[in-house]
Amino acid sequence: MSLQDSRDDKIQVIRTQPDQSLGCSIIDADGREVPITEDMIQTACRELEQRLVKPAEQK
Repeated sequence: MSLQDSRDDKIQVIRTQPDQSLGCSIIDADGREVPITEDMIQTACRELEQRLVKPAEQK
């Protein structure tokens, strides 16, 4: 699947615990470690999809 593919494929993610950590973090501007949540990733993906530009058609 490419970024240009507009299918709405859904992949179910099953976690053993609802707030289970994804096991990764970022460091904020104050040097604190902030766990990356699934919500953060979903928000970033939605923002990227909104910015997606379709390529011009080849003639």
